Amino acid sequence: MKKLNISYWISTAIFSVLILIQGSMYFYSDTIAQNFQELGYPDYFRLQLGVAKLIGGTLLLIPFSGRLKEWVYAGFTINLISASIAHTVTGHPIHKIVMPLAFLTVLGFSYVLGHKSNKI
Repeated sequence: MKKLNISYWISTAIFSVLILIQGSMYFYSDTIAQNFQELGYPDYFRLQLGVAKLIGGTLLLIPFSGRLKEWVYAGFTINLISASIAHTVTGHPIHKIVMPLAFLTVLGFSYVLGHKSNKI
């Protein structure tokens, strides 16, 4: 049980730190702003998504369980799948298509391990 708990926190911390870094970059990175423009999204969506990622990444690190945490996982799942599809449709390089799926894999580990260790 202890290994399960440690594995849950490691996968959750890795995902959360990466998503918090990415979410904060949504506010100042010209490259990310350009990517959103190439994808056809309005600039305000980038800012909204940045706020959502900061809030969601923080909520995953707070030790509580319940419906809200389930919605955080669902929101990130939808976001990451949608990002991969958007990059695929616009013909972006493979690393931009695969990166959200790699994040999704880490999120999946966190989710499954969280249920097994009764953290979610």
